[in-house]
Amino acid sequence: MIIYGLSTCPACQKAQKALEAAGNTITFRDVRAEPLTEVELDDLLIEFGDRLVDRTTNDYRALSAWLKNSEADSQISSKPKVMARPVIQDGDRYYLGWTDEVQQALLPD
Repeated sequence: MIIYGLSTCPACQKAQKALEAAGNTITFRDVRAEPLTEVELDDLLIEFGDRLVDRTTNDYRALSAWLKNSEADSQISSKPKVMARPVIQDGDRYYLGWTDEVQQALLPD
């Protein structure tokens, strides 16, 4: 499994800890330190669309008016911290966030 997020993100840390405790091997990818490639970002945008941008954060509010009116790929490329997280890749399936639904899908009962 791959978790895309930020090393300082509490939800990312909780997801990683729970998934590892359930016996999964996790590769953590900090999108600030190692930004998504154009292909990776396109794949995530196909899967999640505009939901991939977290518009509730201070980082999003700090974007210029031009960037706020740009496509999600431009927003995330210029400011990776606006990406909603964590994004969890399990094989060819993607999950966004660490919600109850995601936990039920990825953790054993």
